[in-house]
Amino acid sequence: MSFQRRSFRGPNGSSKQFINRGRSSFPRRTGNRIRYMSIDPQMLVKKAEPQIKRDYIARHTFADFGLHSIIEKNIAAKGYSAPSPIQDQVIHKLLAGQDVIGLASTGTGKTAAFLLPIIQKIITDSSQKAIIITPTRELALQIMDEGRAFARGTRCYFSLVIGGVPIFRQVRELRRDPQIVVGTPGRIKDLVERKALFLNQYKTIVLDEVDRMLDMGFIHDISYIISLLPHQRHSLFFSATMTPKAKIVAERFLNNPTTVEVASQKASTNVDQDIVRVAGQNKVDLLHDLLIKPGFDKVLVFGRTKHGMERLYKQLRDRGFETATIHGNKSQSQRQRALDAFKKNRIRILLATDVASRGIDIDNVSHVINFELPETYEDYIHRIGRTGRADKTGVALTFID
Repeated sequence: MSFQRRSFRGPNGSSKQFINRGRSSFPRRTGNRIRYMSIDPQMLVKKAEPQIKRDYIARHTFADFGLHSIIEKNIAAKGYSAPSPIQDQVIHKLLAGQDVIGLASTGTGKTAAFLLPIIQKIITDSSQKAIIITPTRELALQIMDEGRAFARGTRCYFSLVIGGVPIFRQVRELRRDPQIVVGTPGRIKDLVERKALFLNQYKTIVLDEVDRMLDMGFIHDISYIISLLPHQRHSLFFSATMTPKAKIVAERFLNNPTTVEVASQKASTNVDQDIVRVAGQNKVDLLHDLLIKPGFDKVLVFGRTKHGMERLYKQLRDRGFETATIHGNKSQSQRQRALDAFKKNRIRILLATDVASRGIDIDNVSHVINFELPETYEDYIHRIGRTGRADKTGVALTFID
């Protein structure tokens, strides 16, 4: 692979040039220490692959599913005209009560694919209850918001159970007996142990983004939750990939499931990847030069530590940039406000650490900038997957010392 000389305009109008060559390192954590693993920067330089757009022709319309008229009205209000591939292939199976493995990425419409049948079931039988388990607080919030939109005008009530907020409020909400609970594994386990949540009451269970839950270390919590579920249940399993660990969970969780796989574009193939050679220069100056360039419309900047990102936030703020941060020292409400501001374009720059980034599923991110290298190459792939979504091409730039 050939390397190109790249030029960036500095704040004082001077031109800076960087040559993409040499070697750098990813930090690898061992115990309480970090050791550095040598990598080839060529791994971080790659052009997006041209994609052939093939329009999907749905076999069904939303009217074909026999959904309640209120649900159909809410679907239309959200601007849905025809089912997406995962919706087209899954909704009728779930309405028929089949256990389903849905292999589809975020952004394919899978949330509506399981929410619509659940809401329909509860409208038909008000005694039905469902629990939806997802890896991150932010994703749980997104699911609940979408569910409430589809259930508007019905007597279908939701409750959110996630960490980062006072648990006593969630205990109080659960006493009101909501039909649909959306939550993260750790908080669900806490509420079960407090005898505030009784999993044997839930006959419909959704495990969403299973591969991400397992990557985040929730395997024991998930196993514990599955052990308390009723034997007779309707089980829905969604994951982007079927890893060996996910397969083990599926075998324990599902009963004679049908599998629906929707081919999704790998995030990295939709992303132009390149490096910026720092060569001893001021990294904040270099970041400043990038952020003032045309086209940097919605930028996600990643760093390794919460303190480093907070320091960078103050430096960018002093330079006149409107930005926000999400990291482990932020409360859940602070993180959600930052994400909402970024999503609604009230700010165009969001700073994040890897741990906090797990819930970032926002469309139209134009650029991902790795201000600092992540701990693993897998984390790098996860970071750059925040751009280049929904058949759009994104850009990922990585600072190399």
